[in-house]
Amino acid sequence: MKTIFTFLAIIFIPAMLSSQSSSITIGAGAEINVGTNADICADDIINNGILSGSGTKCTGPLPVELASFSSNISGRNIRLNWETSFEQNNLGFDVERKMVGADEWRKITFVSGKGNSSSPVQYSYEDMKLNSGKYNYRLKQIDYNGNFKYYELNRAAEIGVPKIFSLSQNYPNPFNPVTKIDYELPVDSKVTLVIYDVTGRQVAKLLNNEFRSAGYYTAEYNAANFASGVYFYRLQSAEYTEIKRMILTK
Repeated sequence: MKTIFTFLAIIFIPAMLSSQSSSITIGAGAEINVGTNADICADDIINNGILSGSGTKCTGPLPVELASFSSNISGRNIRLNWETSFEQNNLGFDVERKMVGADEWRKITFVSGKGNSSSPVQYSYEDMKLNSGKYNYRLKQIDYNGNFKYYELNRAAEIGVPKIFSLSQNYPNPFNPVTKIDYELPVDSKVTLVIYDVTGRQVAKLLNNEFRSAGYYTAEYNAANFASGVYFYRLQSAEYTEIKRMILTK
């Protein structure tokens, strides 16, 4: 009589010591069906029967089992959280992002893995100062031997439009010679961003009545050709005007 086993989850046989190895033996007349999204892994799989199914059959180091992968949104920042059930040979994770509708994924950071762990491990990464839009994320889990596997967030994370006009303090401040200025537009606007010295003289115009859709923006100012001192920057639209102070130190 044929014996049939169907696995719908990950099956693994860990080695208890680094000098030992794990193995699975499929006896004659037995059949193992590894279901979709399931894995059966050991250092050695001795197959005297039938090993079938669309799941993963792997030998060598055990894979990383991802227990969860989620996102939280705060303003224009997206925080990614994921947890592994166990790890072996885990170098870490490339975090990749693309806008919904775009063709190419872009690596934005690398998060080091635990290496080996038989207990859950939590990870997180915060993707900051994003523009309004919908973003897809995925993890590329990489083993020390170069093998990798992708895990994609099950739904896009969306950064909405701001609720009010806002002009942020430049950063860094004091600065030398480059600084950045964040501003937020709750509606489509034509905006002007001007830099003044302490006497009120205009020294730079970063935006000149330029159209911007509602959203989050960052402008960059390079003061390499200007002397140290106090400067002011003004953001102006039809509905909003604000001025802030910044300090250039050389």
